[in-house]
Amino acid sequence: MPSASCDTLLDDIEDIVLQGDLKPQDRHSARKHVVPKARKRNTQKYLQEENSPPSDSTIPGIQKIWMRTWGCSHNNSDGEYMAGQLAAYGYEITENASDADLWLLNSCTVKNPAEDHFRNSIKKAQEENKKIVLAGCVPQAQPRQDYLKGLSIIGVQQIDRVVEVVEETIKGHSVRLLGQKKDNGKRLGGARLDLPKIRKNPLIEIISINTGCLNACTYCKTKHARGNLASYPIDELVERAKQSFQEGVCEIWLTSEDTGAYGRDIGTSLPALLWKLVEVIPEGAMLRLGMTNPPYISEHLEEMAKILNHPRVYAFLHIPVQSASDTVLMEMKREYCVADFKRVVDFLKEKVPGITLATDIICGFPGETDQDFQETVKLVEEYKFPSLFINQFYPRPGTPAAKMAQVPAQVKKQRTKDLSRVFHSYNPYDHKIGERQQVLVTEESFDSKFYVAHNRFYEQVLVPKNPTFMGKMIEVDIYESGKHFMKGQPVSDAKVYTPSINKPLAKGEVSGLTEEFRNRLGNHPSSVPHTSAAARRDPASSRTAPRLQRLHQDCALRVSVGLALCALLLAFLVKVYN
Repeated sequence: MPSASCDTLLDDIEDIVLQGDLKPQDRHSARKHVVPKARKRNTQKYLQEENSPPSDSTIPGIQKIWMRTWGCSHNNSDGEYMAGQLAAYGYEITENASDADLWLLNSCTVKNPAEDHFRNSIKKAQEENKKIVLAGCVPQAQPRQDYLKGLSIIGVQQIDRVVEVVEETIKGHSVRLLGQKKDNGKRLGGARLDLPKIRKNPLIEIISINTGCLNACTYCKTKHARGNLASYPIDELVERAKQSFQEGVCEIWLTSEDTGAYGRDIGTSLPALLWKLVEVIPEGAMLRLGMTNPPYISEHLEEMAKILNHPRVYAFLHIPVQSASDTVLMEMKREYCVADFKRVVDFLKEKVPGITLATDIICGFPGETDQDFQETVKLVEEYKFPSLFINQFYPRPGTPAAKMAQVPAQVKKQRTKDLSRVFHSYNPYDHKIGERQQVLVTEESFDSKFYVAHNRFYEQVLVPKNPTFMGKMIEVDIYESGKHFMKGQPVSDAKVYTPSINKPLAKGEVSGLTEEFRNRLGNHPSSVPHTSAAARRDPASSRTAPRLQRLHQDCALRVSVGLALCALLLAFLVKVYN
């Protein structure tokens, strides 16, 4: 067995080098005799590889994203903004979920079924190994739910940072942005209104005028997500409307959790906003006002009646009553009684002849008796609302109503059926057959057999599918009616109004791509998709430019890092051998 000790000690490790061996400096001087051999490169193959990064690349901005939005028009507006920013950055928004690399799921927390669909979509995405980003009211209100663990979340007031969240998620990270937008400590309405967006319908612009509300309804989970009232300034809303009309929009929807409360936090009011907006609405275009609760709209009834009589504002208002029992309304903390609701409805029906008033009703709220429910049935029979949203009560986790004594499920279902039967017992449009109406055509029917238009009272009128009608205001003769619609025959010699001097954007085209936003992306303006005719003809090429630029930048970064490492290694070797 060899000895553990050595008879001869080495003074230094370099003594191992024999005298005949080349020294490091000799090897260095001998490099001049090396003749490099040029290697031919397949130029065509190189260009293809340069333009097409490897399939396992994690370079952000080149992936396909599928979006799904549940819930209200406010949520839909948020979804449009997120899609616009992602498309502007270079991501491809696809309608094919299976082809997508990442799913962006924009949720609604109003009712259990909507959250169930949301939860099932998350499960399906995980089964298909998709990257996932969650948005909307569900994760904002309850981000610590078990089925949300480990997933990226973007809050309802952070949608202007969706590109960052998606980028980090694609890299394999989990990111959560749930903070509030504030200015000098004051809560803002949300992300900026001039961000890029992709309108689901290029003819309709959805503008959220405020977020949150001033109520504290015991059944509402949305309050947990959207918070207290925070309004956008009037000038910002007017500018957004003007920009929309310049992009070919012919119909604007104003939305929020309670439009009637608009401005109370910033020293203004809903009528003040509406009077400013009607000044910029072009001929042939229309404005639709969203949902408002009775307590706040009742303070502005005189002004609201004047505005709803304006020729460019739909004579339509959505005022949820929820129940016709004062006892139930008190338990809901709705802050009004049935008499208050009736006063608002009666006043508007008198001052705005023909107005369409839509309302909501919850069946089976905790503590609702048969007598309470019958009072609600009588209200529907009395007013015969042409648009009625009937909802079975669902206890939402974390709300006071979820802790109350519940009405049996079978009773709730039966009351929902009974009220639906009452609603379908009358036809609100039969008396309008034979009328000549002016209607604005904005979309295609679900069965693709008709175009969908709306008259002065935002009543649905189906018209023939003539492409020249889309986005125009035309005159029709009503010849048929159903429960939810009328059918109109266009008048041959009638004038067709074109609302905007500009052609609408193509479906899927990015709106509002300002120079400021381009600079925020860090891209050269020419590398970001434009709303030009060239971009409309070839949207694929407009997406390729920013992707290639980011690919080149990434390659340059990698080369720089590699050269720096080589330099450090060489310096280390020189130090060792010298």
